[in-house]
Amino acid sequence: MIQKAVDERAVEEAVDDAEQAIAEFDGACRWLATARQGLMEPLAAEVWVFDKGLTQVVLVKHRWRGWVPPGGKVESGETPRDGATRELFEETGLRVELLPQPAAVAVRSYHPDWPVTLGLSYTAVVDAAVSFVSEAGQPVAWKRLDEGWESCFPDDLSRIRQHAAWLADRLDRH
Repeated sequence: MIQKAVDERAVEEAVDDAEQAIAEFDGACRWLATARQGLMEPLAAEVWVFDKGLTQVVLVKHRWRGWVPPGGKVESGETPRDGATRELFEETGLRVELLPQPAAVAVRSYHPDWPVTLGLSYTAVVDAAVSFVSEAGQPVAWKRLDEGWESCFPDDLSRIRQHAAWLADRLDRH
């Protein structure tokens, strides 16, 4: 466990991003307000990378979580956005600019034996022809949003689809 004083900047950035997130799931902001009063578990961050047509998302195949967005633990000294960017590069080889507004905030456990923690989801849009460099033992691939995928997080598909529709609506207006 990390005491909140150790990474106060990361916690403050997480609070700001959670408040700005387009979608909130699992009572995440209420959970965060309570969690800040004591010891905080490490924060998690991921990136929903869409193709320009918003019909596909980049996922990595974790050995027991199944297909999940690239992401992981926010390291000491990082903001959640920094952690998401680093994890994306480590797991896919992609260096991209994240969209300014976080996509979502949620509370979940990343392992059956671990407590729940706050997870922030960020977004990027890239050309589908990008090349990936996957981590050893963790393949990376485009997955179509109109098809399902195997994951220990069954709500991810609908949440990611919802965000793609929101992005498509925003892009159509501009």
